[in-house]
Amino acid sequence: MKHFLIKYRFKDGSPEQWRGHIAQFIAHLNSDPDLKGKISYRCTKERDGVEYYHLASTSDDAAAAALQTKDFFKFYSAETRRVAGGELSVVPLEIIGQTDYLA
Repeated sequence: MKHFLIKYRFKDGSPEQWRGHIAQFIAHLNSDPDLKGKISYRCTKERDGVEYYHLASTSDDAAAAALQTKDFFKFYSAETRRVAGGELSVVPLEIIGQTDYLA
């Protein structure tokens, strides 16, 4: 399994519209027959700030490759860059330890 953290500062657009795009992207991940059950995705933000953190995990390289071919992923990636003003980081993560319970 591969894990990534996408982080950026929200700079451009409507926060409500952006949240709609996030919800739509997650709905696609949950319903796409090639990806369902193979990608975990969670979006968070600072409670009183404009910093966003997206946590993504893929079951394997094939799932990551399949995701990159999807039109909805291409749109979402472009929108993420746009709302971030072109400045974002994608950080590969390595799990060192974790609890049995994952919420």
